[in-house]
Amino acid sequence: MNFFAHQAQARAKTRRMLWLFGLAVLTIVAAIDGVVVLVFGLIRDPYALQGQDALVPTLVTSSVITLAVVGLGSLFKTMSLRAGGGAIAREMGGTLVPEDPRDFHLKRLRNVVEEMSIASGVPVPEIYVLDRESGINAFAAGFTESDAAIAVTRGALDKLSRDELQGVIAHEFSHVLNGDMRLNLRLMGLIFGLMILGLTGRKVLEHMRGGSKRDGQALLLIALAVMIFGYLGVFLGRLIKAYISRQREFLADASAVQFTRLSQGLAGALMKIGAFQAGSKLTDHDGEQVAHMLFGDGVGYSALTATHPPLLERIRRIDPRFDPQMLARLADAEHRLDGVDDEHDPPTASAMIAGLADAPASAPRPARAAAVNREVTAPTPRAVINQIANPALAHVEYATALRRSLPPILVTAAHMREHAIDVVMALLAAREGDNRANLRTIGERLGESRRLGVESLLEIARTLHPAQRLPLAQLAMSALKRRPPTELRLVVDTIDELIRSDGQIDLFEYVLARLIRQQLDETLEPGRASHGSVKLPTLRSEAVGLLGVLARHGHDDADVARRAFAAGAEVLFPGTAIGFPQLPDWMATLDQALPALNALLPSAKETLILALATTVGHDQRIAIAEAELLRLTCSVLHCPLPPILEPS
Repeated sequence: MNFFAHQAQARAKTRRMLWLFGLAVLTIVAAIDGVVVLVFGLIRDPYALQGQDALVPTLVTSSVITLAVVGLGSLFKTMSLRAGGGAIAREMGGTLVPEDPRDFHLKRLRNVVEEMSIASGVPVPEIYVLDRESGINAFAAGFTESDAAIAVTRGALDKLSRDELQGVIAHEFSHVLNGDMRLNLRLMGLIFGLMILGLTGRKVLEHMRGGSKRDGQALLLIALAVMIFGYLGVFLGRLIKAYISRQREFLADASAVQFTRLSQGLAGALMKIGAFQAGSKLTDHDGEQVAHMLFGDGVGYSALTATHPPLLERIRRIDPRFDPQMLARLADAEHRLDGVDDEHDPPTASAMIAGLADAPASAPRPARAAAVNREVTAPTPRAVINQIANPALAHVEYATALRRSLPPILVTAAHMREHAIDVVMALLAAREGDNRANLRTIGERLGESRRLGVESLLEIARTLHPAQRLPLAQLAMSALKRRPPTELRLVVDTIDELIRSDGQIDLFEYVLARLIRQQLDETLEPGRASHGSVKLPTLRSEAVGLLGVLARHGHDDADVARRAFAAGAEVLFPGTAIGFPQLPDWMATLDQALPALNALLPSAKETLILALATTVGHDQRIAIAEAELLRLTCSVLHCPLPPILEPS
């Protein structure tokens, strides 16, 4: 199943979930109304209430109050989650990985997360550690890729080898790529609304005061009913949550193995959860709200409400040769972790069982890509579709090698909240020729100290290969997003002025500026992104304009560009004659087209990207400019595309 089929399935699951929750809420409303009718019959005074005439208004009032409590509770919780994944991680006691960590395990964690981000084509998430949790667990949270955060327990850092940690992080990235995070946050909001209903009934019971004996009994019965049915709704919500979560966990496990090809790493992490004393339980904070988001069972639910499939079943699906007796041998070997040097990788599960040390990790084999060569053989259009949100081992190896190739001074600055802006500005200003005008613009807009910081990085920024620039900007975005909102808006305005300063807008400058603008906008308003619902014919002019820009930038020869455009247009609108568009201002065309096309249905996005890939691959070659623009389009459409690799 490809990414777009997963999206369609996720939309169907979301609709089904909303229907089930709606049915549960209506059932609760009907049950409470039934109790109100009963109470009404007990206390009714036909002379004061004028018989049955007062029953209907009473039931309407009861229904409205019940729906209002559930709805407002859900809305309150959902609004509180709009701060992004980092807010949830902090609520769970997470601490942000420092800019320059001295801890070996924190450095290793950040390296793994950054490699996964580069390999998958998604922004680097904020990285948190739950320092007071000794169990092995992790979760990803956020509304979109741009405001995502990944939190890992200290137990996972101390007890997992690099391969095992990579398997866990790949599992969490699959939740990011498959759109599970937004669904998880909706689940949290809906269940919280039902919980508020139960709490309201309980508080009324605890604080009832005054009133006649008969009125007091009536209020007692209604409050008791609200409490009982509210908590019954929470239980039903947990059943729905458990059903959805179990299916997504199997998918995330399978995706993680596809991602890393290290089935032993993921299986080893699960085995350590099953064998070690701390398991995956969260003890410092209540894991109820995030239970369905965790890598392993952090609460200890019964089989009926379990948010995760049975551990042994998960391991067997990954490694059919697994023998449950291995868990006992691994438990006996847990003491070996006590003597592990904090500056070295903990042994894998298989090494602990065998009583042997891990073999030293081999260096990743080089991956040829558009990032290494100026131009490579273009993948087939269908191959591009299959790679969206579905990176392979070669992408991880390439990302590892690319991250290690970046100049350390730029990487260090990119990680620092104070200097991430300098890195991004240096990437834009590091063009051939006189940069005094660019530096003057930066100084006027952002201040003299910022200008000096950018100037100090210019020379080394000029040495970067074109393929190193966007990944470096990706690393800087995580720290950049922690700057004040007003400053971020000023940064975006400064970038716009820089790329227009010489009258010659470079494609890389536009791609970088557009990516930064998208990610910062979604960081500032993480809850606004939503599923598309527009069909392709509705946005015909925008799709044709985007295709025309890509054809012109990817082919120097005008006739070749026309033929490439025609091939893509036939995929977009089969059997329709579409003329090659005249684009006097290609940047304005993209500025209008990209945000509009994000509103397309998943199936329409698939057709659009297939058409773009057809145009790109028409001459059998793909240049860096084409690859960058194609990946930008996929990013704005929320269809993350891994780096374009040379076919083996």
